[in-house]
Amino acid sequence: MSNKLISWLLFVLLCLIWGSSFKLMKDSTNALTGSQIASLRIFAAALVSLPFALLQWRKIESKRLPLVAFSAVLGNLIPAFLFAIALTHIDGSLGGILNSLTPICVVLIGVLFYGDKIAGQKLFGLLVGFIGLALLTLAPVFMGERSISFQNLSYLLLPVAATLLYGFNVNMVSHRLKDINPINLATVSVSFMIFPSGLLLGWLGFFSLDFSNAAVQQAVLSTAALGILGSALATVIFYSLVQRAGGLFASLVTYGIPFVALFWGFLDHEAITGLEVGCLLLILAGVYLANSSPVRKKS
Repeated sequence: MSNKLISWLLFVLLCLIWGSSFKLMKDSTNALTGSQIASLRIFAAALVSLPFALLQWRKIESKRLPLVAFSAVLGNLIPAFLFAIALTHIDGSLGGILNSLTPICVVLIGVLFYGDKIAGQKLFGLLVGFIGLALLTLAPVFMGERSISFQNLSYLLLPVAATLLYGFNVNMVSHRLKDINPINLATVSVSFMIFPSGLLLGWLGFFSLDFSNAAVQQAVLSTAALGILGSALATVIFYSLVQRAGGLFASLVTYGIPFVALFWGFLDHEAITGLEVGCLLLILAGVYLANSSPVRKKS
């Protein structure tokens, strides 16, 4: 199987996982606070990663372990809190649009801090994909089919900050950690978060919740699944994709999330309109253009 085909398969798998993560996160807000969701998500991911990390951490040079741990802070710990808190105050659709700024942040940070050069066609593809995603999300609002809340606009800054951190992390992994096996890198980095996330759970009163309550049970199970799939497993896949196809292509996963959302809607017998299909084609065109020419580094 060719490397390109494997990269696309990983891309689709990551879209499926992260596309379902937003639903799990939103479902958990019924019984847990944003901070509790973030802490439990990271704790579950770290707990699952720990056995693998104990077997693999010696394969990473000790002097690079602080950078590996920092990768988990940038790519998992802080963004998990930023998104979880934001989604308790803003509309989920707005959160999804802001999350799609990630590829643009990856490019900007790569150019500003790592000396990458971005081809005009690649930048145009990013903008086309972002416009397609924004139209797909906002079209039902313009057509009067549903409303979107713009209250608590200050909380919109939290997802934006998260995408900037994603941008820094993707570039750091792509430029400084790309020679480390992605499984080793992901499991060791995520496992570092077990103590801070566990302490936060206690401090936030998680262990005082009424676990006999059905809503709490459902929220805990959803958040644990979010951590195991959306953080632990997804981080392994994401780092593999960064090393195989580059940071920009990996970050374009955020453009694939709407496809998953429509897929779940289709399974629930929701109608898919021609406008939605057109927006999806626009997103696909953007992904194709953004991935059609490589980033060239300064000599």
